[in-house]
Amino acid sequence: MLLERKDERREGDWYIQVWFRDETTYQLEFRNGVPAEHYQTLTTSQEKVGQTLVDWAADRPDWQNGFTWENIGAMFPAPATEAPEQPAP
Repeated sequence: MLLERKDERREGDWYIQVWFRDETTYQLEFRNGVPAEHYQTLTTSQEKVGQTLVDWAADRPDWQNGFTWENIGAMFPAPATEAPEQPAP
């Protein structure tokens, strides 16, 4: 499941997502705008995952509590920046 936040005041990708990896483990991830701010945790608690998704969607300030989050931003390349245009000779 993927929940995405669209806000004109925030640049980048803002989302939270969850995968049911096997019979007992959920992989929960979120991104705060840029690839360098992408975090992951694993849990066996369906209840904690559900509450975290609801709290994130409601933009509650403490929605991240209850998990140890690992920054996995290094797994995602930063977007390429365009080279500035050079004046014609």
